[in-house]
Amino acid sequence: MPDLAPVAMSATLAADEALTRRRLAGEQVLSLASGEIGLPVLPALRERLAAAADRNAYGSVSGNPALRTAAAGYWGRRGLAVDPGLVVCGPGSKPLLFALMLAVGGDVVVPVPSWVSYSAQADLAGVRSVPVTTRPGEGGVPDPAALRDAVVLARARGRNPRCVVVTVPDNPTGTIASPDTVRRLAQTARELDLVIVSDEIYCDLVFDPAGRAVSPAVFAPERTVVTTGLTKNLALGGWRMGIARLPDSALGREVHTRLVGIASQIWSSTAAPVQAAAAYALEEPPEVVAHITASRRLHEVVVRAVARQFAAVGAELSPVRATCYLYPDFEPLRDRLARVHGVRGSEGLAALLSARYGVGVLPGTVFGEHERPLRIRAATGRLYGESEAERTAALTAADPLRLPWISASLNRIAEVLDDLTGWRPAPPPPGGRA
Repeated sequence: MPDLAPVAMSATLAADEALTRRRLAGEQVLSLASGEIGLPVLPALRERLAAAADRNAYGSVSGNPALRTAAAGYWGRRGLAVDPGLVVCGPGSKPLLFALMLAVGGDVVVPVPSWVSYSAQADLAGVRSVPVTTRPGEGGVPDPAALRDAVVLARARGRNPRCVVVTVPDNPTGTIASPDTVRRLAQTARELDLVIVSDEIYCDLVFDPAGRAVSPAVFAPERTVVTTGLTKNLALGGWRMGIARLPDSALGREVHTRLVGIASQIWSSTAAPVQAAAAYALEEPPEVVAHITASRRLHEVVVRAVARQFAAVGAELSPVRATCYLYPDFEPLRDRLARVHGVRGSEGLAALLSARYGVGVLPGTVFGEHERPLRIRAATGRLYGESEAERTAALTAADPLRLPWISASLNRIAEVLDDLTGWRPAPPPPGGRA
């Protein structure tokens, strides 16, 4: 068998599995690594899924007409009108993003930091990623000036960047690029003839409605593909549903044709019962809107409480404006971490938090950062409860921070951070109470 390049497991999924094994072995662990949001399924969505259980035909590769029409309405209400014929759905936004990379072709510009799978998917597609830093406090979108320089340099070296992937709002930082930065990104992409793939799966989880993320499709409609799904706003990761909006232009139709062809060879069609439930969700009836509003409020309350704990021990982080993610920087604590713990980079910091304290986080390296920066990503989506009853209580509580299981997790985080930075005595080992 020929030598094959190694394919690493997704960092988030690997961290989840490692923490699950430790929990099953009897350890008390606290997961701040997972991208999964632990919330109950809205009953009306369960009913739609069950009612469609007899739909067992493949159906259209792009998705059934009802789903594509509902998706077009969803985007239209956000100022992004689209012909349902230019909507494509797939079994999760992750395979859809990968298929889009294949459809566009060429090397892929990715922001630094960025979601763990963008660069990995570029590798799997047989192309290379071109990393470009983001502006402070504006994660998810490459700095437009740096983007221009990087693409010009890459092309001068014989490479072929044809696509730039952005995330608005951002994972891992929980921040949002300003409208001006997005506008300048769109202008630069047009000048460089780049397709923009805008991953907007978090767009419904912006805390302040007045501060909604602005899509690049507003400024470069002819070259921007927009993707979304049900995994984050409705916490339906296991249902696997991703949706893409292709631009109404010659470029967009070309990418659409290639995308549908790729989809037909890889997944044929998305599960029909899930499509039925997704069509209902994308129509945004009052109960769906209320459910998302409640989850957005829960994310805001809990992630900001955790952010305050990081800030209290001296870590730096930009204000979290969306999602359940935060990206603290321990640079102000570098001397102590090196002297007391022997930690000199993000991987060492994440390893220490896991091994000594049983707290799972992800190092900045998995998001494309160099090893030396002391940045990690923490996610609060798994703090809302272990059972459906606890998660429902978290979703409906007037003050989620007072619920015993959330309060206990917050106290544990405070204990760990205090010990890590020298504020309090050491907490109990991972086998003790978390």
